[in-house]
Amino acid sequence: MHSSAAHASTVDDNRSRYLAGAPHIESWFVRANHPTRPRALWLKATIVGRPDGSATADAWCSLFDGEAPRAKGAKASTPLDAATFEPAQQRVDLAGCRFSFDPDAGAATGEAGPFTWDLKWRRLPGALGAPMSLLPTRRMLDVPIPRNKLLTPAPAIRLTGSVTWAGERWSVDDWLGMQGHNWGQSQSPEYAWGQCHFLDASGTPFATVEGASGRVAIGSWVTPILALMEVRRAGRTYRFDRLVDTWNRRADIRFPDWTLKMRGRDGAALLSMRARPDRMVCLGYENPSGSISHCLNSKLATVSLRVDPIDGPGFECFSEHGGALEFLQPHPEPSLPEVV
Repeated sequence: MHSSAAHASTVDDNRSRYLAGAPHIESWFVRANHPTRPRALWLKATIVGRPDGSATADAWCSLFDGEAPRAKGAKASTPLDAATFEPAQQRVDLAGCRFSFDPDAGAATGEAGPFTWDLKWRRLPGALGAPMSLLPTRRMLDVPIPRNKLLTPAPAIRLTGSVTWAGERWSVDDWLGMQGHNWGQSQSPEYAWGQCHFLDASGTPFATVEGASGRVAIGSWVTPILALMEVRRAGRTYRFDRLVDTWNRRADIRFPDWTLKMRGRDGAALLSMRARPDRMVCLGYENPSGSISHCLNSKLATVSLRVDPIDGPGFECFSEHGGALEFLQPHPEPSLPEVV
């Protein structure tokens, strides 16, 4: 995608879909991993709009350290009318935290609990950094079904700056990450989501994968688990998204493991991700109804990927601790520290 077109798409992809007075959830998030060590960070800005017209804005921060016994997380909240969302400037200000989602000059500064951060990022050029939508067509972003929309305005970014927890400072020096955006009327009943960059010996990303599987609520009916995935490598994209191929896909969600076995017009693929509970946090996400959904969150997952294209040789990719992996379920996980 041409850089100016990519910029315009990213601006629109980050536009807030919130309508005052309607049940609504919406999130913008950034994650990044250390180039070599098992360390990662995750930042998120959210809106929760309730049926009674009230709404809250939250800022979240989590740090994942494979060299320490536990991951850490916190959030800061404010009424939505005390926050500012400026789509044209790609800026979100809430609870003393500022996010700028300009794709080529992103930035985040703020504080939540014992965390402070000061970060800047830029999108990687070429196919790895071009905006991504897992849905079969982008037109589905503007129709009622599915109720939950998932976008990745910047799938590959480089971050610099610092993040501090309780006086411990991490220097963020050219970490690799991504920026995402999602929204809907409420949280999905259940999902797993994952994303990973694969690096060569020099630390340069040569491939990326993003996938999701979950149940969709349609009125009072909840679908079986559906799955979508996209792989980018060597300037080529392999998509597993067509509705006619739904029955050729298998998603196995067994915390802390997640597997996608996919088949479609571009060939076949197998994605396996595994997280370690001692490197995870449990985040309590409020729904507009007042119920809480629980996100079991890792940014240090082990990832293996096998793709067998329909018209060429197969290839394999592996990352020891570079995967973002999340599970959503209606109950907390007792072994994980919970942030609500």
